[in-house]
Amino acid sequence: MLNDVALEALHVALRGLGARQRVVADNLANIDTPRFLAGRVDFESSLKTALTTGRSPAATQFSVARSTGAIRENGNNVRIDDETVVGMDTSLRYELATSAVNAKFRLLRSAIGSR
Repeated sequence: MLNDVALEALHVALRGLGARQRVVADNLANIDTPRFLAGRVDFESSLKTALTTGRSPAATQFSVARSTGAIRENGNNVRIDDETVVGMDTSLRYELATSAVNAKFRLLRSAIGSR
């Protein structure tokens, strides 16, 4: 079995970023829902702790918290500008992590001599 901390960390990052994209989509779908509070996904702090303490990245916990941002008259606090920025940032991070996984596998293929 291949025990690669970098690959594990990338896998966790991809899962966390996927969860964040789903929450952003949910936020946007509920932009006009009265009393709906935007969700926020955090996994980076748990992943960082796992990596700095030598624990397996697989133990990373994802948390979804409700935003405490300013609330409109209908009790909703989803802001399209914020969601757009978070969505774009998440997409770029996902693309970067995917590129890193692909590079890792190219390196492994090269090391074992198969092309």
